[in-house]
Amino acid sequence: MPLVAHSPLPTFERLLREGHSVLTPERARGQDIREMHVGLLNMMPDAALEATERQFFRLVGESNQIAQFYLHPFTLDTLPRGEKARAHIDRYYDRFEQLQEEGLDALIITGANVTQPDLALEPFWEPLGEVVQWAWENVTSTLCSCLATHAVLQMRHGQKRRRLPAKRWGVFAHEVVERSHPLVNDVNTRFDVPHSRFNEVSHDQFVAAGLHVLVESVNDGVHLAVSEDGFRTVFFQGHPEYDTVSLLKEYKREVSLYSHGKRADYPPFPANYLGLQAQAILDEHRDRLEAALAAGRPLPAFPEALITRQLHNTWHDTGEAIINNWMGFVYQLTNSDRRKPFMEGVDPKDPLGIYTR
Repeated sequence: MPLVAHSPLPTFERLLREGHSVLTPERARGQDIREMHVGLLNMMPDAALEATERQFFRLVGESNQIAQFYLHPFTLDTLPRGEKARAHIDRYYDRFEQLQEEGLDALIITGANVTQPDLALEPFWEPLGEVVQWAWENVTSTLCSCLATHAVLQMRHGQKRRRLPAKRWGVFAHEVVERSHPLVNDVNTRFDVPHSRFNEVSHDQFVAAGLHVLVESVNDGVHLAVSEDGFRTVFFQGHPEYDTVSLLKEYKREVSLYSHGKRADYPPFPANYLGLQAQAILDEHRDRLEAALAAGRPLPAFPEALITRQLHNTWHDTGEAIINNWMGFVYQLTNSDRRKPFMEGVDPKDPLGIYTR
């Protein structure tokens, strides 16, 4: 599914330089291929705003070649933004009101930073609820990522996330536990998924909400689940969209917080992510950093380039395959008038026909 650069958003140029398929609007108009319009509600903080765009654009654009993808990033006005991020949003992002009028085939909702003990107290809570309700009534399927999954479980099902004893941070093995569901058709039955979170919704909470768990880890929780009807809402707790270096950049940020007195303890390594040589390099960096702090000397540079070449990605292909399945079924089910969520004859209570066969 090639992406269409229908706006001057810099992410399109970045992906083109990386070798991804990105069509100009002129080339897209010359092809007899159906358009699909996918919204991306980007709630991530300023520092991760553009990286999150690229991650989800890549994941969707690489899935397959049966349609032309028009991705429409938008955000919520209640989220605090700096001057640079606000300028980026004002120039390149769509307005939710515009998307409501024109319609979407599918919607992706990202995570967000939180500051309150209860998600209902966050500034994004009410406007996010408006988007979620509109999507339930007007969009074929919505994919919720991490924090968005926790928010929807609370607002629609009364299931509040719970604090973990320690941050679940790293790359973890998962298993497909409901293999007959079309969303996990033809994917590896065991695969890795990155996680980065302090909270979780448990298996029992998903089941109590009437949802279907498709992929989980015995020790590290649910990754993938779907709504009661099997398709209208897709829930990720992990981050299959992460780049190979995403966890390294998070670790680098945490080290920086420690070195500037904004974190009390030195951060642990993300689990199952770094090889022994990479860990040795980072241990050496810690020793040099601690010595510089004690002596009041300039801090050593973080050895990012030395680590990057040693990292392996063990999750992207399976994440891409699941998105491919998701997009394929959205394509099959969505009315050509995208202001109507389903084609005629599709049962909204069981759109894939997996529970009424």
